[in-house]
Amino acid sequence: MPERGCVLGFDFGLRRIGVAVGDFEVGQSHPLTVIAAGRADARWKAIGALIGEWRPRRLVVGLPLSLEGEAHEMTRRCRRFANQLGGRFRLPVDFLDERLSSAAAGDVLRESGLAARKFKARLDAAAAAIILQDYLDEAARRPEPH
Repeated sequence: MPERGCVLGFDFGLRRIGVAVGDFEVGQSHPLTVIAAGRADARWKAIGALIGEWRPRRLVVGLPLSLEGEAHEMTRRCRRFANQLGGRFRLPVDFLDERLSSAAAGDVLRESGLAARKFKARLDAAAAAIILQDYLDEAARRPEPH
């Protein structure tokens, strides 16, 4: 049987963390919010509130890689965030290559005609939605276990 339920996606950054919500059954994701990445206690409290509200079955974190697919400093920091996320909330965490997700999110927001002052505030959540949509699309293509 295919996986069911809600999933939260994260676009990790040093200043902001974009968050998106999606559903395995519907197969769609939507931007949810942006969390300031500054103070750890405030960041984890905000993430905990979202997890409490949405009750996801799993979490997806976009993994930053170079255009050549190589790991770098942000890859290491992102893996650390994901490990903390999974350990703190006791949920499975999957990674998805996030190369070019922010550029794609920027294109979508520009095409929507969003005012420049709102653009930056929504970019990270839109990137998280693109990462999560890619994950949901891949999940839908996976063969069902027998």
